[in-house]
Amino acid sequence: MDPHPQPQSQPRRPRGFAATAAAAAAAVSPTGTPSGSVGATTASSSSGKGKREREKEKERTKLRERHRRAITSRMLAGLRQYGNFPLPARADMNDVLAALAREAGWTVEPDGTTYRHSPPPQHQQNLGAYSVRSGESPLSATSLKNCSVNATLDCQPPVVRIDDSLSPASLDSVVIPERDTRSEKYPSASPINSVECLEADQLIHDVHSTQHENDFTGTQYVPVYVKLSTGVINNFCQLADPDGVRQELSHMSSLNVDGVIVDCWWGIVECWNPQKYVWSGYRELFNHIREFKMKIQVVMAFHEYGRTDSADVLIPLPNWILEIGKANQDIFFTDREGRRTTEYLSWGIDKERVLNGRTGVEVYFDFMRSFRTEFDDLFAEGLISAVEIGLGPSGELRYPSFSERMGWRYPGIGEFQCYDKYLQQHLRKAAKFRGHSFWARGPDNAGHYNSRPHETGFFCERGDYDSYYGRFFLHWYAQSLMDHADNVLSLANLAFEEIQIIIKIPAIYWWYKTSSHAAELTAGYYNPTNQDGYSTVFEVLKKHSVTMKFVCYGLQICSYENDEAFADPEGLSWQVLNSAWDRGLSVAGENTLSCYDRDGCLRIIETAKPRNDPDRRHFSFFVYQQPSPLVQGVICLPDLDYFIKCMHGDITGDLVP
Repeated sequence: MDPHPQPQSQPRRPRGFAATAAAAAAAVSPTGTPSGSVGATTASSSSGKGKREREKEKERTKLRERHRRAITSRMLAGLRQYGNFPLPARADMNDVLAALAREAGWTVEPDGTTYRHSPPPQHQQNLGAYSVRSGESPLSATSLKNCSVNATLDCQPPVVRIDDSLSPASLDSVVIPERDTRSEKYPSASPINSVECLEADQLIHDVHSTQHENDFTGTQYVPVYVKLSTGVINNFCQLADPDGVRQELSHMSSLNVDGVIVDCWWGIVECWNPQKYVWSGYRELFNHIREFKMKIQVVMAFHEYGRTDSADVLIPLPNWILEIGKANQDIFFTDREGRRTTEYLSWGIDKERVLNGRTGVEVYFDFMRSFRTEFDDLFAEGLISAVEIGLGPSGELRYPSFSERMGWRYPGIGEFQCYDKYLQQHLRKAAKFRGHSFWARGPDNAGHYNSRPHETGFFCERGDYDSYYGRFFLHWYAQSLMDHADNVLSLANLAFEEIQIIIKIPAIYWWYKTSSHAAELTAGYYNPTNQDGYSTVFEVLKKHSVTMKFVCYGLQICSYENDEAFADPEGLSWQVLNSAWDRGLSVAGENTLSCYDRDGCLRIIETAKPRNDPDRRHFSFFVYQQPSPLVQGVICLPDLDYFIKCMHGDITGDLVP
């Protein structure tokens, strides 16, 4: 016997698969039946309930975080718009705070250390000190309630700690929480005007102290063009109602409209036979416009019009094109399921001789050259001042990814339109050149026309859109769009030498507050939060010295409660307009067909010629369009005469009854 027995070591607790096997053995009785089966069922039910509670709490935590970031985003949006600082198009929170601090006399070091050399001004001492917790943004909602914009900058402590966890991407993809718009006193698109941030008199005193808010007297002159209704020329290229047209032109002349917009439809002029152009109806229309001494902007409309539930006019593509399409459906855009859309010819055939021996761009060029030859006298006398080139569906530079014929409804993300055999050949060539031939395919997890980003594996947060394959595919998809614009504009400059050329850029504002910007991606704009999808497009437009026309929204988009579409028309407009101006492009605007209130009208004017812009940049012209002729009395703007005078810089807003 050992007089000093060794202590027995404690048995080790089994782990991993051993622990699982031990638990299973303990749960089985000697007879082979599970012991305590009722208790196990109860425990399982309790465990499932606890898991659901944890998931709910996790979602509530996410909503609280989104709410906090949304408040920061609203404040930054207002400060960007009214701060008057030369910030880059995609400035983040640190850029804005640093610019504001420097404007107020503070010193901001590269590492974020912020301090002030001079003693605080007298008015700061009267306001008192406001404490800022470490790691919290100094521009909180509470401080903005209690002090003006300028005072907010001066009432901070000497050193500001900037939260490094808030990256630019996180700010660009914030989610706006539910809000009750009926309780908003001021329906301004800028959140800094709301009663939750600043009182109206404080904002006017601090931001517009020397200039009244609605006074447009003496501002830049922005010409206003009115778009004629689509059915003014019928499908036989005849002027449908000459007396009605003259009445409408007379009404426009009395309003001092600068000119009119006329759509020249490819499906009407070259309807029956290739290279057989009929311009008679347009000649008669232009003669009437000449009598009223108004300028004309013409639109080379190469797209289809009217295949929607609300349209009362149908203008298809030329019949001879549709006949070719019956034998070769791949001349049209195609979605993943093989469905074709006849809204516009696929730019996969831009250089393919499949249109009776001509390529797509040759067909467009022949049409433009015929127009220039037919109306050369009107160009010579300056009656036709500009030509807009339609580069896609609705005349916009984009893919037909939001086809209502395919069942799309707002705010669906749309579908990629690259499955015709010609674009697929281009994709295979690009993938092979990259060295990854297996990338020659469209994404198989991008949802359908009416999907939401979070419902797909491609567009969701941290989805495949940002993978190596996703970046390759989206870059190729967007580059195909830019190549189409480059090819057509090269020939348009030959047809319309020394004439102003206009290109229409779409306003795809839904899902703009998500990280992927899914709707923009399917339309051909590679513009997620970590990319600038418009700068490369504008470089192509700058190469051809064209004017960029963009749609302006006078009202906030509130189609869905809780902002289900995460829409941000103001944020998109800010990015697009500043990106175009920064590249020296001439910029024009156009309203939507939806009606506006007086505040919406003023916001359009403010967008057209922002008074706080230090470079005095403004629209080169503005296009007013509405669904019915002016003489029918249905006016989308409450006072068109007032709107035109404000655009011309001839009126004060407060003079309107």
